[in-house]
Amino acid sequence: MVKITHLTSAHPRYDTRIFVKMCCSLARIEGYNVSLIVADGKGDEIKNGVSIIDIGIDKSGRIARMTKTVQNVYRQALHLDSDIYHLHDPELLTIALKLKKQGKKVIFDSHEDYPKQLLNKPYLSPFAAKTLSFVFTHYQKYICSRIDALVTATPYIRDQLLTVNSNTVDINNFPIIEEFAHPIAWNFKKNEVVYLGAIAAVRGIKEMTLAMGLVKNARLNLGGIVHEDDTYKEVQSYDGWKNVNELGFLNRNEVAQILSNSKAGLVTLHPTSNYPDALPVKMFEYMIAGIPVIASNFPLWQEIVEGNQCGICVNPLDPKAIVEAINWIIDHPIEAEAMGENGINAVKNLYNWGKEEKKLFALYSNLSRNLK
Repeated sequence: MVKITHLTSAHPRYDTRIFVKMCCSLARIEGYNVSLIVADGKGDEIKNGVSIIDIGIDKSGRIARMTKTVQNVYRQALHLDSDIYHLHDPELLTIALKLKKQGKKVIFDSHEDYPKQLLNKPYLSPFAAKTLSFVFTHYQKYICSRIDALVTATPYIRDQLLTVNSNTVDINNFPIIEEFAHPIAWNFKKNEVVYLGAIAAVRGIKEMTLAMGLVKNARLNLGGIVHEDDTYKEVQSYDGWKNVNELGFLNRNEVAQILSNSKAGLVTLHPTSNYPDALPVKMFEYMIAGIPVIASNFPLWQEIVEGNQCGICVNPLDPKAIVEAINWIIDHPIEAEAMGENGINAVKNLYNWGKEEKKLFALYSNLSRNLK
């Protein structure tokens, strides 16, 4: 029996990438015993064959999470005495070499381009951001060159880290097809568009809400967690807020239902941070749900969206461009439905978790063969 433990000090226990995809996929493999350490204060449980162990939540701030919580994660990891540890947060790099010294196999999963992400943290001054980005770049290189494998969420990050560790594989955060297997007929859909994800200025909430003030006949289904209270209060004062359905956090079944009822999905992130090189899961969930995508006009996203004829790319900073795309989709149901079908086919053929899961299994198979 190979004992595997995934570790997170920051993500929710049912995180789509960590739990729903990676842990649950690995738990299906005979001979794997899979655990997940979390820090949310919701207690221990066994779900879908995965043992979830909660070390408790520390609400005293970001510094506490990066110090006390990390040490508590490490103590629990040692107690489990697993063979392979899979780390999902950059602060967990501080315990990677400690686990290696215990004779364990260690994987670091880079969900983001963290050095670039630090450059755009709103709570850091430009000098502090550049300094921290520089320091983290070299620290990450030092640690990651000494552990067993690196996993990345995009090919772009993979290419960045391949120079650090040759055993680096991209396992993209593509959707599970079965979650979105039953889209409803186009003529039963409402005149609604949808945005799912973090609600923040850099994610385009201001421009989306402004667009809803200009739209002819549509509403916005807004689902996700508010990351900036001030920004959220501001957009609630916009004229377009009257056309917003405020949904809050949605579980996986609710996500599928909302997408099924909508006519387009918005992913109009700003051209900052690492967004132009990212592969946001929401874009591919819109596609497999059979609805056109209205996306930022980044070259990579244009290649996916316009290359597969499954949506429209626009300037994410221009509310008029966003509303023109929404109006076009609602006014052209035949063409819009065809875009939705193209999106389904693209995900089934190219952008699905089934393909990525095979890479995950291959990585773990190779590491398991080399266990002491």
